[in-house]
Amino acid sequence: MKRMMKKVLILTTLSLGSMVAVAETPQALEGVTKSNLELLNTAGQQRMLSQRIAKNYFYIGKGVSVSKAKKQLKASLRAFENNLNSIKNAVKDEEVQNMIAFIEMSKEDFYTITSEKYNLDNGALALDLSESMLEGSQFVVDAIKDMSKAQASSMVALAGKQRMLSQRIAKYYISYQSGIKDKNSIDQMNQAVKEFSQTHKTLMANKANTAEINKELQKIDRLWKIVYKFYLNIEKGGLPVIVYNTTDEIMKRMDKITKLYTEIYK
Repeated sequence: MKRMMKKVLILTTLSLGSMVAVAETPQALEGVTKSNLELLNTAGQQRMLSQRIAKNYFYIGKGVSVSKAKKQLKASLRAFENNLNSIKNAVKDEEVQNMIAFIEMSKEDFYTITSEKYNLDNGALALDLSESMLEGSQFVVDAIKDMSKAQASSMVALAGKQRMLSQRIAKYYISYQSGIKDKNSIDQMNQAVKEFSQTHKTLMANKANTAEINKELQKIDRLWKIVYKFYLNIEKGGLPVIVYNTTDEIMKRMDKITKLYTEIYK
């Protein structure tokens, strides 16, 4: 918990109308757990959006679900920008601010590429940039997680990670079908499916789950047992619409679950 021992300033602006300066000690940070968890949820959304933006770029380039993908891409770009500004204003830790500066630089390139017509070179750049944005966003998540109570932050971060993995699966599935047919895409797909399955079991076993959370997890469980085999069949392909729709369904339910965790642990 080295980061907790550093002087940090969190401005609880995400859900409060005024800016309240808090915290230069671990004890003070415990008093703003609710704000920290909401901030963690916002930072976690950035991981998902880094994958969602690239996914939609590939779907547009492939000519599949184009209308839906264009609308989702536009909304995702706007959400990423808004979330980044919220985090930038809320966390004054120097390391986090430096990472945000890096993300902002990468974001400009990311936005430029995704506004251009798809080709293999642009596709490869979009993949690389989405990975950089994901890595940077994960750094911010880990930093905020260190500022929060262990059990609460772990469950919110895990549930939020599932949102990202759902979009990561779709990204690698469609990028492979769009011509980026390398071993790394297959390996990343397999790893994402494996991680989702493992994390899903952890969430299902959480004794703090409410009835509503368990209900949502059960719905995902039924769907996942059917569709994960489709995702693993990346080399064969042929199911881009099913992959798009099912991963979005999983993402939406995991987003709801993540928000529910922020409520029960507040």
